[in-house]
Parts: sequence; C-alpha cells; structure tokens
Amino acid sequence: MSEIRRSYNEEYKIQTVKYIQEQTKTVAELALELDIPAKTLYQWLEKYRSFQSESTPDKVRELQRQLKERDQQLADLEELAILKKAAHIFSNPKN
Repeated sequence: MSEIRRSYNEEYKIQTVKYIQEQTKTVAELALELDIPAKTLYQWLEKYRSFQSESTPDKVRELQRQLKERDQQLADLEELAILKKAAHIFSNPKN
C-alpha cells in the first residue's frame, strides 16, 4: 500500500514556512501538527526561508541584552528619584 502523494501550491508553501518561522515549536512537532512530512518542511524552509521574521538565537540574545540594559536604566532612574527626594528633605531647615 502506497500513500497518496499530495501537492501544494507555492503560496501554501510560502505561508507554511512563515508559520514555521513564527513558531517556537520544532519542525518535527509542526510536521505532526500540519500532517506534512518533516523532510518536506525542511525542503520548503531551505527554498522559501526569509530571515527577517525568524527568531534566531542571535536576535533573542540581542533582545535579552537590550531588556537587561533597559532594566538597569530604570533601576538607575528610580535610585535617582529617591536621592532627589532625600536631598530635598535634608536640605530644608527644620523649624
């Protein structure tokens, strides 16, 4: 018994590759979900992959670095606000 060979149009392949790139699941998991052989998905990825929308480990590390930097800036601003309040309190003469 042989399986029925399915064919897909170009637009479907492109949309599927975009979907794969947006997911955090593995290609094997998505192959089961989409009922398409993983080998076929890998071939489509090789042909239609666009790195603009893909979350690569480098992009993730860069975003994490930026987030950590922003958190530090926020902490510095909060500390500065506290110091300003303290300076204001201690600079006023007591009556």
